[in-house]
Amino acid sequence: MKLIILKIIRLYQKYLSLDTGFFSFLYSEKICRYHPTCSEYTYQAIEKYGIFKGGLMGLKRIVRCHPWAEGGNDPLQ
Repeated sequence: MKLIILKIIRLYQKYLSLDTGFFSFLYSEKICRYHPTCSEYTYQAIEKYGIFKGGLMGLKRIVRCHPWAEGGNDPLQ
């Protein structure tokens, strides 16, 4: 199950993400406020901590990402 979820995240990053996906050419600057992106952070968290804890960490990161967020470097601990 973990491998399937990780594959879905990679497919999202490759085809749907506005930062790294197929349509990234439409935007001259990066959209994501954090580095690594939320999808990459979630991928790393699930890979390291498993589906439940890593998924929760990724969800918390996505909730923190909004237009008024400061953003910046926020690596997985």
